Amino acid sequence: MTTAALPPLPTQPPSGCPFDPPEGLARLRIEEPLSKVALDDGGWAWLATRYADVRAILGDARFSSDTSTPGYPVSGMTGGGPRPGATRGFIRMDPPEHTRLRRMVTRDFMVKRVEALRPTLQKLTDELCDAMERIDRSEHPVDLVKALALPLPSLAISLLLGVPYEDHDTFQRLTGALLAREIPEEDRAAARTELLAYINDLVETKKAEPGDDILSRLITEQYDKGELTHDDLVAFAVLLLVAGHETTANMIGLSALTLMLDRETADRLREDPSLIRGAVEELLRFHSIIRNGPRRAALEDVEVGGQLIRKGEGVIVAVPSANRDEDTFPDAGRLDIRRPNAQHHVAFGYGIHQCLGQALARAELQVVITTLLRRFPGMRPAVPVEEIPFRTDMVIYGCHALPVTW
Repeated sequence: MTTAALPPLPTQPPSGCPFDPPEGLARLRIEEPLSKVALDDGGWAWLATRYADVRAILGDARFSSDTSTPGYPVSGMTGGGPRPGATRGFIRMDPPEHTRLRRMVTRDFMVKRVEALRPTLQKLTDELCDAMERIDRSEHPVDLVKALALPLPSLAISLLLGVPYEDHDTFQRLTGALLAREIPEEDRAAARTELLAYINDLVETKKAEPGDDILSRLITEQYDKGELTHDDLVAFAVLLLVAGHETTANMIGLSALTLMLDRETADRLREDPSLIRGAVEELLRFHSIIRNGPRRAALEDVEVGGQLIRKGEGVIVAVPSANRDEDTFPDAGRLDIRRPNAQHHVAFGYGIHQCLGQALARAELQVVITTLLRRFPGMRPAVPVEEIPFRTDMVIYGCHALPVTW
């Protein structure tokens, strides 16, 4: 079979419900759970759509996360393929380097540390909700993305990392350019250059005047001892800054919209806030905002689900499909906040590369959803769902804007 005869990687949501995974994934999961898909550079990769296979691949050290590994499917990745070390980050490295670098920041995102931040997250959320209440809605609805979903995680990661929040417009604009699917490469390159220049300046400032934040600690505890290079510091800052707000912001928007449309579930959560932890796990399973990865390359011949994947072949795992696998999550297309195994989702990945900031993301979602339900019981979309601009043009799915009223 020629590459031209292979189907393309499914990336777009169906024409029906915007909450469903990209079209074609359900059929592949049943008929051909490990299938070949064409990439836009003329190459191809395996696409894993079944939950068991996705976990097997992500948990197997014989599959590499390093973008420089032969066969790694870089085609179709926003931001392009392998980059110099300053932009690659440890999530695209293998052990032992991945292990060494990840350990340097693990403690900052442990559950105990995050729980200590919960009062701060609540204070920030309340202040943003106070500001929403003061907005005059007589002529225009409130954009929940702009008013709350994006500012909260941006404030939180800025506080943790030591990035001045007054610069949030800059890093949000540049991140948006890097995550857009359809943007001229020269524009993406310009955004990348500008972001790196901004981070370089920030790192130099922290070297001269360390503060009480992650970046300053990396400088005083690792960089000053020769355990990190300047490029390593930049890579840490870029990774944590970009990943620390975009993903959670879009989950907040989708979760809020889901509950506005499902009044019965919203009322149940409002009546019994103790259900919020399970509800957040189910929302993470239900939405799976990462729609085009993670990706790996086989370091040796590996059999997965009865299919031989040869050394040097690329693999893309379809997280949205795995999280809707009926064999693992019965009636998977239905949101059920009492689902007993919702926490087994792979929205944060699996294995050694599982999302470092998952405890923080969970806490932010729990705080925001609980607060919105309590303070705005009558909140509803201000436009029909079909008029909401969903992020079909972005690597991370969600809503570009979410007009609401109450």
